[in-house]
Amino acid sequence: MPITSLRSEPFNLAFGSSIYAKVLAFNIYGDSLMSAEGNGAIILTVPNPPVSLSEVYSERTATSIGISWSDGALNGGATVLDYTVSYDQGLDSYVVLKSGVLTQSFTATGLKPGVTYSFKVQARNTFGLSVESSRIELVCAFIPAIP
Repeated sequence: MPITSLRSEPFNLAFGSSIYAKVLAFNIYGDSLMSAEGNGAIILTVPNPPVSLSEVYSERTATSIGISWSDGALNGGATVLDYTVSYDQGLDSYVVLKSGVLTQSFTATGLKPGVTYSFKVQARNTFGLSVESSRIELVCAFIPAIP
């Protein structure tokens, strides 16, 4: 039974709900006896992807860009543990920049001045990683010094 069925009518179970079930087998000769009640399933899914990616201007230098984000609407029934930040250097091929980020912000360092970078973030709970967030594109640049 898909989790979406358990989350909608007639069950309306919340994330984190325990599932109690009995199983019945049948064939052309009839039905088996009902199994004992089992409880080993909890409705968990991966969290929604992070939202509202934005630049942290105070972290900007000629070779670094800071970003922050918020959690998506649903955490999948389990606390978000950490985040994975991926980036692209204009080649439409994202690579993981840092995993295990414990806060809702990250500063990418060692970047090349003048290059446009795209960043995406994933949230992780005990069930796994979310899909990637929408991207944010930022140029690695800084206000020049006075000539």
